[in-house]
Amino acid sequence: MPVHRYRRAAPQELPGPGAPRAWLDRPLDRAPLWSSVDLRDGNQALANPMDGKRKRTMFDLLVRLGLKDIEIGYPSAAEAEFDFVRHLVTGGHIPDDVTVSVFTAARPDAIDRTFEAIRGADRAVVHLCHATACLWREVVFRMTPSEVIKLARDGAERMVRLAERAGGDIRFEYSPETFNVTEPGFALEIANTVAEIVDATPERPLTLNLPSTVEMHAPDVFADQIAWMDRNLDRRDAIILSVHPHNDRGTAVAAAEYALAAGADRVEGTLFGNGERTGNVDLITLALNLFSRGIDPQLDLSDLPAVRRTVEECTEMAVPPRHPYAGDLVFTAFSGTHQDAIAKGLAHLRDQAAAAGRAPAELPWDVPYLPIDPQDIGRSYEAIIRVNSQSGKGGIAYLLRTGWGLDLPVPLRVEFAAAIQQVTNATGAELEPERIWDTFRAQYCDPGGWAGFTEPGTHPDTAPGDAADALLAAARAHGVRAEADRLEHDAAGPATGAAHACYARILIEDRPVWGVGLGATARTAAQQAVRSALHRSGALPADSVSAPEPQPAGPKEGTR
Repeated sequence: MPVHRYRRAAPQELPGPGAPRAWLDRPLDRAPLWSSVDLRDGNQALANPMDGKRKRTMFDLLVRLGLKDIEIGYPSAAEAEFDFVRHLVTGGHIPDDVTVSVFTAARPDAIDRTFEAIRGADRAVVHLCHATACLWREVVFRMTPSEVIKLARDGAERMVRLAERAGGDIRFEYSPETFNVTEPGFALEIANTVAEIVDATPERPLTLNLPSTVEMHAPDVFADQIAWMDRNLDRRDAIILSVHPHNDRGTAVAAAEYALAAGADRVEGTLFGNGERTGNVDLITLALNLFSRGIDPQLDLSDLPAVRRTVEECTEMAVPPRHPYAGDLVFTAFSGTHQDAIAKGLAHLRDQAAAAGRAPAELPWDVPYLPIDPQDIGRSYEAIIRVNSQSGKGGIAYLLRTGWGLDLPVPLRVEFAAAIQQVTNATGAELEPERIWDTFRAQYCDPGGWAGFTEPGTHPDTAPGDAADALLAAARAHGVRAEADRLEHDAAGPATGAAHACYARILIEDRPVWGVGLGATARTAAQQAVRSALHRSGALPADSVSAPEPQPAGPKEGTR
């Protein structure tokens, strides 16, 4: 590979004495100001940009989630963009507690068109943006640094004049695009220039948005740049310091978290990280990372599957199966060791809740391999454990317990897991829970030809253990050497169609054989378990050529 082509320059050196990285020891303790750019930055990255209907659906979703700062478009870029901004402004669709922003390039015609779009708005932010880095100055704009500063100055002055005429509460945002690869001193100079022109004050602050437009360096480098700006801005108390990380290196979330620790107040991003190239920072991942640490993200993500469905409908892009928190497989374990740990963790949580007389949802969450409780974001436990050739006894037992209420004895779990392993090895595919249940019933709950075998002298009040012993005594009388080795009783789940379950390990010719019985009573379950074990052993009464024929009956009790 031509690695010699990618000897990138080191990060821009920050002027002044090297400051210790104090931000490394500054844990996040509150949510930032969130700003959604789904309707502008996200939309311009789509193969099929959103039409008015999809944009409105997205806007309404952002409002429901609790976003208070929403960039609604780039009205000078296209007529559809302009029309959507007008739709929201003139239709009264912007809630009183939501501030919308509109994006503009630093061209007079673009700025004028932007102010036309928000005419009549009670409150809005006009977002001025242009690139500042050397490569862009020299190759794209062919401007000197002083010409770029003039571009920013002229654009800011024009915004101020138009805002004074517009009426309403019009505020400003400025983005020195490509900030992360701009000379720090130049970025600081141009930011201070714009802040002075718009007369930023604590009461009317400027939102200074610092993008890593193309992510070039590690997240800690970006955080150092933010910390340096935070220390050196002239009007820091009059500035909302914002970041806009892109994900070219796959570290946008880390860059945003570091930047917040380094002094940023606000984060611009999109739901699920949609955006140019590899996307913007994902606001949902950022928010739920805070949530997982016990910090209120100030966003309502309690029904994440519904959020995902709406975003997929609006963007016509699928959320990948492994996407943090929202992907189909992120709370799913196939590995046997992971399944066992999760199953034990959930059982431990239930036991703690029972001991405390509280619901599991009221207790602190601490389950192996699961950073948050899926139910807290509208996910379910159904898909936590799924079975394939990598799975083990813990996961299989978990599915039988949660789906059918059967808590298998540990030795039976081991034996049945081996049987399931044979199936998955043969198919090479995942087994659905119903297939596992069907396999279990066929292997352990079928009395076969012993179904009609009865024992004399028992009655409905006979204890389950005594009924099992009587049945084994009758089998011995027919020449089958069978002794009870282990008999366990438990309740069965409603999905089994039975009230009771019995797990019987019978020594037949000194060989242990498991059988499982399901029945309306503990006695009938015990009898069925013994019959199933006798059938599984292959034993036949010595006084018959074949196993006893089953008596005529309806559907087998405890099956469906």
